[in-house]
Amino acid sequence: MNVADREDLTLLERAHERFCAGEPVESGVRPWVLTSWERSRHLGVASYHMPPVYDSDVDLHGRLAQAATPVLDELEARLSGIKVAVVLGDEHARVLQRRVGEPALLRGLDDNQVLPGFEFSEQAIGTNGLGTALAERRPVLVWGREHYPDSMSGLVCAGSPIRDPISGRVEGVLNLACLDKFADPAMLGVAVNATDRIEECLLEQISQREQAMLRAFLEARRRGGEVAAVTAQPIDRAGPILSHDRLRLLEKATELISADQAIVAVVPLSGGRTATLVSRVIENPAGTRGIAVEAILTDGSFWHVTSGSRGDHGGASTTRRGPLARAATPVPVHQPPTAEPAIAAGPASTGPAPHVPESPLTAAPLPGAPVSDTAADRWLLAVGEPGVGRLAVKARERLSLIWEAGSRVGTSLEVTRTAQELAEVAVPRFADFVAVDLPDPVLRGDEPGVLDAGLRRIALATTLRNFDLVADVGALTHPPPTTPQGRCLADGRSVLEAELDTTFWWTPQDPERGRRVREQGIHSLMVVPMRARDVTLGVASFYRSRRMGAFEEDDLALAEELVGRAAVCIDNARRFTREHIMAVTLQRSLLPRRLPEQDALDVAWRYLPAEAGVGGDWFDVIPLPGARVALVVGDVVGHGLHAAATMGRLRTAVLNFSVLDLPPDELLAHLDDLVTRIDNEESTRDGPETHECEAVTGATCLYAIYDPVTGACTMARAGHVGPAVVHPDGTVTYPDVPVSPPLGLGGHPFETAELRLPESSQLVLYTDGLIEDRHRDLQAGLDELQGALEGAAGRTPEETCQAVIDTTLPPHPSDDIALLVARTRKLSPSKVAHWDVLPDPAAVASVRTECGAQLQAWGLEDIGYTTELILSELITNAIKYGTPPITVRLLHSRSLTCEVSDGSSTSPHLRRAATTDEGGRGLFLVAQFAQRWGTRYNPRGKVIWAEQPLHDGAAAATMDDTPADTLLAQFDDLTL
Repeated sequence: MNVADREDLTLLERAHERFCAGEPVESGVRPWVLTSWERSRHLGVASYHMPPVYDSDVDLHGRLAQAATPVLDELEARLSGIKVAVVLGDEHARVLQRRVGEPALLRGLDDNQVLPGFEFSEQAIGTNGLGTALAERRPVLVWGREHYPDSMSGLVCAGSPIRDPISGRVEGVLNLACLDKFADPAMLGVAVNATDRIEECLLEQISQREQAMLRAFLEARRRGGEVAAVTAQPIDRAGPILSHDRLRLLEKATELISADQAIVAVVPLSGGRTATLVSRVIENPAGTRGIAVEAILTDGSFWHVTSGSRGDHGGASTTRRGPLARAATPVPVHQPPTAEPAIAAGPASTGPAPHVPESPLTAAPLPGAPVSDTAADRWLLAVGEPGVGRLAVKARERLSLIWEAGSRVGTSLEVTRTAQELAEVAVPRFADFVAVDLPDPVLRGDEPGVLDAGLRRIALATTLRNFDLVADVGALTHPPPTTPQGRCLADGRSVLEAELDTTFWWTPQDPERGRRVREQGIHSLMVVPMRARDVTLGVASFYRSRRMGAFEEDDLALAEELVGRAAVCIDNARRFTREHIMAVTLQRSLLPRRLPEQDALDVAWRYLPAEAGVGGDWFDVIPLPGARVALVVGDVVGHGLHAAATMGRLRTAVLNFSVLDLPPDELLAHLDDLVTRIDNEESTRDGPETHECEAVTGATCLYAIYDPVTGACTMARAGHVGPAVVHPDGTVTYPDVPVSPPLGLGGHPFETAELRLPESSQLVLYTDGLIEDRHRDLQAGLDELQGALEGAAGRTPEETCQAVIDTTLPPHPSDDIALLVARTRKLSPSKVAHWDVLPDPAAVASVRTECGAQLQAWGLEDIGYTTELILSELITNAIKYGTPPITVRLLHSRSLTCEVSDGSSTSPHLRRAATTDEGGRGLFLVAQFAQRWGTRYNPRGKVIWAEQPLHDGAAAATMDDTPADTLLAQFDDLTL
């Protein structure tokens, strides 16, 4: 032993001392060993005392001992002269045989009571090679102080469980033991190889018993005067048995064998034929009980099944390849049936089964079985042991359950729904109660994190009532580390408690609860970790009552298969949830959170993301100068994060372009250039994300500007669905707005349309997800929308939105839906003032005076001086640099807007004048006193505008504390 091994051994001894003293152990011991120590302590085992547990009823010569003897003989010969002992134990870790490489080891084995009949289970002595291999149900290597008993601390044990090759149940355990100074890690491999060979011997035992039963059956037929040889028969009337008929007959024969009694059953075949299956109890010379199943064709025609036939072809065959081939190939017997109606399956006799040699099968026909004197229509279909038959039936049921789970589990990308599907598949066919518990982060789409924070019960299915272990769906549970759920989470491995009556140590803190559970009949439990991509997502617990019997090893394998499939589906759903939440969060952050205040429209909206993922739909309401409002609805092609990000870029671009106060066609032209540039950038990007980005190309958009002064609505659309208008009288129309190509194609002009909307009209803008999906065409969606809008004249925009959603929303939206409903208002003529201005500087003063009078009429005297100053600058600039006609307009709405228009397209620019300049300060003054100002162009020239807040005290202030009248006088001198 080298220095490193001595240090590890010292750490292990210290860890064992701390554990036995009740102190926490965080390092120095393997996790599964620590779990075994905890089981031992909770079972009340003392490490310093190993009381002998002896059972005199141990079957030392049973089928396991018989199968293992030749393997142990060979192993003993190979280990001759080596200080290693081989111990064979049964399913309770009771010693059946022991072999030694050196006789000197016998004394040490006797001292530790390693003798036939003594028990070495964990319940009896704690962690050791025999008992822990059975408890863990896997090969284990227990080294030195890892043994819980002090007396075994100097040994190294390599234990490997032995499974029945047919049932998969653990039938026993093989253990190699030696002193630690002679130990070799290769011992575990030797033990595993030996158990594999023992399992092969167990399989040979089954084959030998079935061969003996088949020989006994044929011998009974021969004694009864019947011919067991196979002869060719005509098949022209019935034809060969089809492959699916053969499979159906063999499946039914397997069920009859598993029933372990004499039964008559009728099986329908293709072509309107039926076959009667008769099962009889037989025994081989050694006394092994078995079942023989014969098939009888009820329509009297000749038929056969050959082991060499394929597909739907068959023919008579006289070939025999031994007893096992005879069990798979029907053997004709001279006793044809009579034509009788179908007989329901059921026990044909309740008396004791006849012994074959003394009572030939043909001597006593079963009640209800068809009997005839015509020969060669009864066939031997199968011979087998009832236990093996039951395992075959269970195997078929398990395959059926796996197939059903594949079609029912994971039908959606929802975590809770997938978990519930798993529970419903398993109950009641596989378990009486199933619960799925996951941590909260998984439900949010995050990584599981620390599972100690508790598990949330998200799915439940049960046939039991008032089950004490049932926590309501949604409840938060904290499984203690000693419970199967806690062990499963800690180790990441499945836990099988086949008999809770003997292993109910995991609830010592609540014995009353354990008593109630036992009284309710729950006696078997499996806990399987939900693992996907090397991450434990949670646990699934399966419980059985005595009605279904205890869980076995094959049940655990099936549960792991079911849970494994569900775990992958849940992990996919978790990842989708995370991506969906991220995309929705990004998308909602890019959409308007609240609509801006304005007086032109009453607006309501709805935005509904698609179920499968977010898209690129967006909308916006943008106040414009002159009390006007722009309405925007758009849709980016594609779904996902890239579509949402592209939508955010386009919405920002529309906001920026609207600041320029462009007409709808020009704005869409600029937007088209932007989309083309975005597509070009994405197509030339290098990297693995190129193809994903190229999938999102193009967008649609509708841009409308409503003027409350004139009631005109100017709009243009690029590939987008047209708007709907609800007139004040309730009629619904779809205005003819010219449709232009979608954004991103480039080089196509955009056309505009102008509508006159009476006051209280409703303008409805939407995306195509509202009216079109894969189950509904465009026209049908437009008809539904029109039906929802009819009679909306008396509704508020909010009520109209809800009515449209309730009527047209598909059950499972596959695309995003954006809906915008705007009810028009008109600005009262009393709130608008208009003057024509002569192109003469002397006209500035008179217009200024008339404007002041109008402001007094509106009650806006407190901003009169600043308004007159702004108008003086704007009118003077129009006279000096513009061309006629020159007009002035004041709009009194949420703010006061001053507009000066002229026929020139030259736009003024703000600059900072030098101290020696005689001019250039006018627009600087306007920018200081106005809340905002700008220029927009129209077909007749341009409009320079400036907005001021109403009744703003700051607006009355003057620069450098100069009185307003003095400042205006100075301003007149500058402009003149």
